[in-house]
Amino acid sequence: MNLARIAIKSIRQRALASSLTALSVALGVMLMVAVLVIFGVVQRTFSQRSFGYEIVIGPKGSDLQLVLSTIYRLTPAIDTLPYKYYLEIEKDPRVRDAVPITVGDFTEEGGFPIVGTTETYFTLPYAPDKKFQLRRDSEVMQDPFDAIIGNEVAETNDWTVGSQFQLVHGGAESDHVHDEKFTVVGILAPTGTPNDKTVFLHLNGFFAIAGHDKTLREVLQKDRDFFGPNADNAPLDDPEWLRTQGGRHAHHHGPMPDLHKSVSAIFVNVVRPEGAERFGASTLAILFKNEISTGLQAQAINPIQPMNTLMENFVGPTRILLSVLTGLIIVVSGVGIFVSIYNSMSDRRREIAVMRALGAQRRTVFSIILAESVILCVAGGLLGALLGHLLVFVAAPIVESYTGLLIDPLTFEPVELALLPALIALASLVGIVPGLTAYRTDVAKTLAE
Repeated sequence: MNLARIAIKSIRQRALASSLTALSVALGVMLMVAVLVIFGVVQRTFSQRSFGYEIVIGPKGSDLQLVLSTIYRLTPAIDTLPYKYYLEIEKDPRVRDAVPITVGDFTEEGGFPIVGTTETYFTLPYAPDKKFQLRRDSEVMQDPFDAIIGNEVAETNDWTVGSQFQLVHGGAESDHVHDEKFTVVGILAPTGTPNDKTVFLHLNGFFAIAGHDKTLREVLQKDRDFFGPNADNAPLDDPEWLRTQGGRHAHHHGPMPDLHKSVSAIFVNVVRPEGAERFGASTLAILFKNEISTGLQAQAINPIQPMNTLMENFVGPTRILLSVLTGLIIVVSGVGIFVSIYNSMSDRRREIAVMRALGAQRRTVFSIILAESVILCVAGGLLGALLGHLLVFVAAPIVESYTGLLIDPLTFEPVELALLPALIALASLVGIVPGLTAYRTDVAKTLAE
């Protein structure tokens, strides 16, 4: 009979105590795995090194909220920018790409965020050297009521090319359903980014949705607030003039005039001079960004910077803290194994003495006790890893509903591989003292007693 079988038989003789100690290890490992997986997803989601554009221009306010609302679609937009301002940015000779983004509504089914944009959005890479790909039978948006959906949207809602859907206004839980119906003409291949859970509308289709317009007074007042009091000569205090200009629904019988349009943000790439080094292009982007932010109209940010700040100041320290706490739980579980085995030594002294009398060497007895400790730790660790992913499976829809993050329960973090060697080291450490106790057992005295 080898050492492992003897150790397992000894563990079975103390089934209740052994099960409880292994369970304590399993619970600690379960929490550790859950922390590693969830925070691993968060880190990958918020640590993109490139978004296909260098600058995000949006209303004055929090730079972090601007990124979370327009790129990750996790928070409401700060405010809007006049469509006329987007046209000015687009015509700037320093700008190579200017992509307008509008956010605010959600799908009635599934509550996925809506983004209104142009075809240019899909021509830019979503990550370094990675371009958008459409599934077979997909087409680009041509009609205002065409839509392209992310891979996760298609799978969750079971939508295919040709499926129609409606939007809810004001939030995913709103009951205000828009009358307009949109048709899926394209499905994006998986990207591993927030684009997978986004529905993209043609910008003109977004503007055509009832309720996205404002009164003429509101539009003109916002135009003046943005561009200055001399932006127009409209008599806002003249009710008759407002009535003759169309009042609330100036575009009711036709396309929305540019004056009524607004965008949530503008994604920008600056011109890269021929032969210019990367450093030069980045310098031009910085100068352009600083120029925009210096004014009172809008802010321009590098989308990577606020996310790095979030990761460094909040997500990273939180992960370390939780990892330390769960690590302490595992250590306490290891102490439990030590106490369990050590307390059993007084009851097993005769058993050990008989083994020695039958020819077992001291190191053999020591190895059996050490093997018990390792088996309990490893068995608890494997059970804990399984329970950890099960916990993530249960928590994934809850986390998604509150944060919008997509968490795959089958995601495996490479750092999990370090748990097994760590558990073996811990088991060896806590098994040394009981093993030495067995090693030093006086055979003659024990048998005589």
